[in-house]
Amino acid sequence: MPVLQPIVTIAELLYKKGISDVVVSPGSRSAPLTLAVARHPHLRTRVMADERSACFVALGMALQSGRTVAVICTSGSAVYNQAPAVAEAFFGQTPLLLLTADRPHEWLHQQDGQTINQVGIFGTHVKRSYDLPADYSHPDAHWFIERTLNEAITLSQLSPAGPVHINVPVREPFYPAADESFMYGPVRIIDVCAAQPTLAPETWHGLLQEWERSERTLIAVGQIPRDPALLAILRKLSEEIGIPIVGEIVGNIPQNDLFITRTDTFLAGIDERTAHSLRPDLLLTIGNSFLTRNLKTFLRQYPAHRHWHIQPAIDRINDSFQSLTTLIPAEPLAFLEKLFADVDYQRFLQGDDDDDTHEYLNLWRTVDRKAARLVEKMLLSEPETLTDWSAVQVVLEHLPENSLLHLANSMPVRYANLCGVSERQQISVSANRGVSGIDGCLSTAVGAALMTDQLVTVLIGDVAFFYDRNALWSAPIPPNLRIILLNNDSGHIFRIIDGPSRQPELETYFETPHGYTARNTAQDAKLTYTVCDSLDVLRSLLPDFFHPGNTAKLLELTTDKLANQNQFMAYKAQIASLHNTTA
Repeated sequence: MPVLQPIVTIAELLYKKGISDVVVSPGSRSAPLTLAVARHPHLRTRVMADERSACFVALGMALQSGRTVAVICTSGSAVYNQAPAVAEAFFGQTPLLLLTADRPHEWLHQQDGQTINQVGIFGTHVKRSYDLPADYSHPDAHWFIERTLNEAITLSQLSPAGPVHINVPVREPFYPAADESFMYGPVRIIDVCAAQPTLAPETWHGLLQEWERSERTLIAVGQIPRDPALLAILRKLSEEIGIPIVGEIVGNIPQNDLFITRTDTFLAGIDERTAHSLRPDLLLTIGNSFLTRNLKTFLRQYPAHRHWHIQPAIDRINDSFQSLTTLIPAEPLAFLEKLFADVDYQRFLQGDDDDDTHEYLNLWRTVDRKAARLVEKMLLSEPETLTDWSAVQVVLEHLPENSLLHLANSMPVRYANLCGVSERQQISVSANRGVSGIDGCLSTAVGAALMTDQLVTVLIGDVAFFYDRNALWSAPIPPNLRIILLNNDSGHIFRIIDGPSRQPELETYFETPHGYTARNTAQDAKLTYTVCDSLDVLRSLLPDFFHPGNTAKLLELTTDKLANQNQFMAYKAQIASLHNTTA
């Protein structure tokens, strides 16, 4: 039997269990794993030298495809470099399979290089961690490897999806002999049948009774992938039953004449009387985390009397608004479709389907439209000034229809949420909002672009870009990637939030100005590079920038941090008067 046959079995199991993509970081101890996947006829491999960036690229690939992506790295500190992406995948519920090569355990604490304790290294930030045997002489070792791979890959995909770790101790020799062939022979696949939770009839009737008793029902949508069917049922619930649908850009809730998307603005300056009028009797939430602090603060200070959270599987109680009364194990789309059908039929039987004035919905619409006018007024106050905010507005307006938008954390995602995208554009939005760090935003967008022919635009700030520019190290960069870099030469968010902005150490210890531009980075990565410092020029550049081409493109927008600050402070000053004006 070839020396590497159990490792080759791992590669075959990846393929047979539905994994088609593997991201590899080069190393010696991991060479058997690398060769096994590289020579497999049906596995696509991507090489990324930086393990931290590699794992974020895999994260982006998994986000885009919805399938598990495997990641291979060598032993030692290389494994720890994956930790930020692993944490993001865990809290963002994204399926990854982490294959970490290791020394045999008896060499731990023996002054051998690249040897650390890798068993359980990711702690509670993986769904489960496995440790394979270093020796394969007994048949049980092969049985254990097959069983472990079957279980680990399935577990990564079961709701809630997430990362699973397999530690692989490897003895020398690492490399096959010249006459040694890889045999991707038969492996045992253990299938797990999919099942959907169902609610007992008495439970369903109890929920319908709660619904009927509620005079003010609100649905809030957290971070969730774009789903036209979900948007359609939410529109029906709002149009036909009068339910306010509150959402954000990261929840793929577009701006239209119906959905409530300006909560970060109108809830910031809300008075107590208006807050009580908006307070729901019954709150339904779906999706993962919410972006805007003002929405979260409102729902905590004015909690619903009853709060349902709908999620496919129950592994933890998510009570982020401190008001949860019922956790419902169901797919949100299926639940809402059945809810609408039953409620609509009941209204028909009672003959009141045309009598509802939708008063509660109109209250939310009124404040939302006021907020929209305020934001529009702020952007029109200095129409020719290029600021981060005005640039984001223009970029979002020019995004090609049916394209993908990845929002980096810190200010870009917040500016984008203030601006929104129109329903007409059919934009799919994603962001690393599981942990919400800036450290892998560019790499995640690169990974997403690798998995689609659609245009992928990443909107990113300068600190996040330069922190993660190793995402562009391993060529080729997918030609459908478009990078919009907002370069204000600082950590701009610290000039806007109250705490650090008042400190004399603001610039040195929080903003950390750097003086870098992206020109050399773009040249090294062979990107089409353009720099712009004018709003008029930006408008003229965008059509060609978004046009398909043979290379990825980077558009660097240079803005003044003081102008950015002044605009945002003026906006915050206007919020105070928002609820003192008529609709």
